[in-house]
Amino acid sequence: MRNKKVLFMVQAAMIAAIYVVLTVFINAFNLASGAIQIRISEALTVLPFFTPAAVPGLFLGCLISNLVTGCAPWDVLFGSLATLLGALGSWFIAVRLKHSETSRILVTIPPIVANTLIIPFVLAYVYQLEGTIPFFMLTVGAGELISCGILGFILLTALHPVAPKIFGMES
Repeated sequence: MRNKKVLFMVQAAMIAAIYVVLTVFINAFNLASGAIQIRISEALTVLPFFTPAAVPGLFLGCLISNLVTGCAPWDVLFGSLATLLGALGSWFIAVRLKHSETSRILVTIPPIVANTLIIPFVLAYVYQLEGTIPFFMLTVGAGELISCGILGFILLTALHPVAPKIFGMES
């Protein structure tokens, strides 16, 4: 029992750390924030398909990333909550559909939807960027589609054959 708790904590910490490193890296190119966001770290939002430890790992990774990259406090809060909701949705789909082929595609959807619905309001009201909520939904949604939908699905496909070895559990 204790080994499972340790494994869970280590996986969550590793996922958080990788999320932070990827976000800080892509932030150097001004792609991790603003109206047009392509956070390659969001590709990791497919990891709840393999392990429930990804849920807190992604939340903490996003929280730390937002703090480190100098986001406004409301962005730290709502951006992290958007990632948490997306991760919970992905985990729920994976578990509910018993890690089926269908769930491999569907796990990319909750993070896209959560960020597309929440982040535009942060951009408009916290950062007061010029543009409308629908415009920000389009730009954030496009970035999330690239990060979660395309890159995330590629990551999921690449990890699937080796997931039991990496995550120490059945995928």
